[in-house]
Amino acid sequence: MDEPTAIQCLAALAHEHRLRVFRALVVAGDEGLTPGAMTERLDIAATKLSFHLKELANAGLVTQQREGRNLIYRAVYAHMNGLLAYLTENCCQGAPCAVDGPSCAC
Repeated sequence: MDEPTAIQCLAALAHEHRLRVFRALVVAGDEGLTPGAMTERLDIAATKLSFHLKELANAGLVTQQREGRNLIYRAVYAHMNGLLAYLTENCCQGAPCAVDGPSCAC
């Protein structure tokens, strides 16, 4: 992942509703969620949800697939993992990080 793509992903996640939607899709796994299920679970109006899903899709963090009459949204784990890898690629100057402490074992 390059810096502009990471910034686009972080900007998409830097909103309360989009972060909640993305986290719900991560929890849902490969099954994904319909917009209706998300509006019920997250208490976000359908019109607002549509806008936020579009922003997440533009950042490459979610996909949309039509299954019959339903739209199913899923988190794009490869893109999420790419962002996490980008954010941590130079952690601890290449040394293993301490997983049980509050910071790196640099």
